[in-house]
Amino acid sequence: MEMLSDFAKKQYEFVQGSRNVLFEYCKTVSPEDFINQNTSFGRGGSMRNLLVHIANTYEYWIANLALKNDPKYAEYGNNLTIQDVILLFDEVDIFMEEFISKMDCSDQEIVYEIQGKKNSASPLKLFSHVITHEYHHKGQILSLSRHLGYIPVDTDIMR
Repeated sequence: MEMLSDFAKKQYEFVQGSRNVLFEYCKTVSPEDFINQNTSFGRGGSMRNLLVHIANTYEYWIANLALKNDPKYAEYGNNLTIQDVILLFDEVDIFMEEFISKMDCSDQEIVYEIQGKKNSASPLKLFSHVITHEYHHKGQILSLSRHLGYIPVDTDIMR
């Protein structure tokens, strides 16, 4: 019988594959368009800012809350190019690997507070949150690129 971490590892590999398709696509976007901010899109409104926001979400929920690390949160201005963002996600992958390897060892709920309200979540729920959050913003990135005149690629897991 496979462990939860085995399934999570496979799931995260699907996420990484889809993410890499997005990264390859972003390499075709001009550097100016990559950082161009559109106020119609949240979280800074640029492809770069949305990607950094995704990384920040992994940093907060997984590195900070679940692993009890003290991550240095990525800043938009320190990630000017798609290559910078790729390196940022290399760091995300490292702590995600650690988190996934520990999923079976801990059924302990992770306590967090949002807007003054305390709550808790299982490791599986945190894992599900960060990957679905990534896909939500990936869709925004592709829509934003379409607004800039590009033809988005298929970044679904099933391509």
